[in-house]
Amino acid sequence: MGELTINDVKIEHLGHASFRITHKDYSFYIDPYIKPDDGRKAELILTTHEHFDHCAEENIRDLLENGTVIAPEGCAKMLDGLDVKTVEAGDEFDIDKIAIKVVPAYNINKFREPGKPFHPKGLGVGYLITVNKLTIYHPGDTDFIPEMKNLGKVDVALLPIGGFYTMDYKEAAMATNAIKPKIVVPMHYDSNGKIKADPNEFRKLVDKSIRVEII
Repeated sequence: MGELTINDVKIEHLGHASFRITHKDYSFYIDPYIKPDDGRKAELILTTHEHFDHCAEENIRDLLENGTVIAPEGCAKMLDGLDVKTVEAGDEFDIDKIAIKVVPAYNINKFREPGKPFHPKGLGVGYLITVNKLTIYHPGDTDFIPEMKNLGKVDVALLPIGGFYTMDYKEAAMATNAIKPKIVVPMHYDSNGKIKADPNEFRKLVDKSIRVEII
């Protein structure tokens, strides 16, 4: 879809919740349900949970080259034969020149049926990823949860705004204002009728001190 570059780090929004992050000659993917046209391979892929539009097994196998997948347990079980590091909220580690902190992601008011959220606590995760001193937050599929108020420094937040399965644009704006990133990129709003949203309506509700990038 689009891209922006901050602190020599290029962030490409490929669509849905899929991103490619590049610093110099090193790239990695997050939730590559949508692949880039160039099909460039990477040594690192992060996935947030097991659902097909995030843990896209075929794309992960195609894009990974001599590298590692970071994934919560449900997705990790789908990737037999690959080098997979299984993670859960609370984990922190470095890989290559990237620092990764795994954080919670879950629904509090989005249910497939009464009492059964689409994303229960423990199913998926979010990531705080620091590359070249730039901290990027990808929360996966989540609502505006209390843990977002204690993330610490976030330079760029990539937040779902589509509703139904995740925060809607109003909830995402409240989350943005609580997280206080320098830049926020709306995502997960353009894939089907259930999760369509207008990012410009989201922009109107975000504090003016925070830069909104629609890419």
